[in-house]
Amino acid sequence: MTTPERPEIWFLTGSQSLYGDQTLQQVAEQSRRIAAALGKSPELFASVVWRPVLTDAAAIRQVMLEANSSDRCIGVIAWMHTFSPAKMWIAGLDALLKPLLHLHTQVNQDLPWATIDMDFMNLNQAAHGDREFGYVQTRLGMPRKTVAGHVEDPAVRARVGGWARAAAGRAELRSLRLARFGDNMRDVAVTEGDKVEAQLRFGVSVNTYGVNDLVAVVDAVDDDRINGLVEEYDDVYHVAAELQPGGDRHDSLRYAARIELGLRDFLTAGSFGAFTTNVEDLGGLRQLPGIAVQRLMADGYGFGGEGDWKTALLLRTLKTAAAGLPGGTSFMEDYTYHLEPGHELVLGAHMLEVCPSIAGAVPSCEIHPLSIGGREDPVRLVFDAAPGSAVVVGMSDLGDRFRLVANEVDVVEPPHALPMLPVARAVWAPRPDFRTSTESWLAAGGPHHTVLTRDLTTEVLTDLAEMAEVELVVIDAGTESGRFRREMRWNQAYYRLAMGF
Repeated sequence: MTTPERPEIWFLTGSQSLYGDQTLQQVAEQSRRIAAALGKSPELFASVVWRPVLTDAAAIRQVMLEANSSDRCIGVIAWMHTFSPAKMWIAGLDALLKPLLHLHTQVNQDLPWATIDMDFMNLNQAAHGDREFGYVQTRLGMPRKTVAGHVEDPAVRARVGGWARAAAGRAELRSLRLARFGDNMRDVAVTEGDKVEAQLRFGVSVNTYGVNDLVAVVDAVDDDRINGLVEEYDDVYHVAAELQPGGDRHDSLRYAARIELGLRDFLTAGSFGAFTTNVEDLGGLRQLPGIAVQRLMADGYGFGGEGDWKTALLLRTLKTAAAGLPGGTSFMEDYTYHLEPGHELVLGAHMLEVCPSIAGAVPSCEIHPLSIGGREDPVRLVFDAAPGSAVVVGMSDLGDRFRLVANEVDVVEPPHALPMLPVARAVWAPRPDFRTSTESWLAAGGPHHTVLTRDLTTEVLTDLAEMAEVELVVIDAGTESGRFRREMRWNQAYYRLAMGF
């Protein structure tokens, strides 16, 4: 995929003209220092753009409208350096459409106890200026994140950085185009959903294309490009001998490369950031796309199997939010269990399509039969996921709203080798334990297709859900089944009231 321009976060500082020009000059200089400290922070992958100090309602509203219309601005940070009467902010906040973070901080980390005087007090008033601002945000019902602390604190920078990543994911959703090749798998309920509501809620455009529209592009791929991609496979992966030049199945590898190149061409031409396939609807494709899908996901595309567009858009969103992070984010499915008492594990996999960004070692490129689909044996990458903490998250359409269900997990090395399982896989222990996790997931109506991310935390997912005004329920180390079920009942009442009957 083409690399998007570095996104921007606008830094807004509130004050008022009452303090006079000299004080306002100090406010401006100090707010620049705060913005610069955030901007150089390695935790923040977006550019921080300082805007002039705001002292009246007209200027505040204008900068909010400019933020709305800027394609590069993904959110705004607001800080009340001094006391900024919050009625000035009402029109601007009411107009703001981008995510908002309220940074409750101050320039100095320590108070100058021996020299503090009223001049210092008048200049450094965020302790109560931000309370005025917090009140009016609450009065307006503004969705926002609040982060308190000094910007030199790594925990503060990490939380601001996580919010910025969520804002990048939200911005991607607003313009995302998703191509479905065929429909979803027949008689499957959870992969269905309201595409019109998804466009209203998130901004994503989901449309279906005939598989043979893709086949025409695949068939037109030039042999020289296939030669180059096959060489790349050999450089990057451990390619099975039978797929090597001269091997019995080399033609299958070349066709897999043809599918990848055709898919890339189709997605690039249509400016698509996500797509789906369906094993029941392959048209003229000789193989179910395997390695092609895996490598496209590694490059940042969203994907959902069996026509699951909700998981595809979720994966693309989280890939965008996780850009540049090393852990990996992938399409996933809870496939089967290890139910040894006290040591229960989940084996996650799919027929073929797990992203190599989560691999613990160099994947092997292999070919094996696939018992469904009625096509030739597909080429795929095989590997075990790297161990570490992760979050598994899925999206369901409940009819009156979308729900995200997330479970914090610990990915582990498989306790035994899996020599007969020819697919990429991840093994994890769900938190707080297997029984609470699975019973809560089932009670929440969570889907079987998910996104596994080793890059993003539940706090980032919470920020994203707030921005998109979508429900999120989290299963973590503190989850208790009864409280979880009560939370869902409360959520049902809340969302019906918040969205209207």
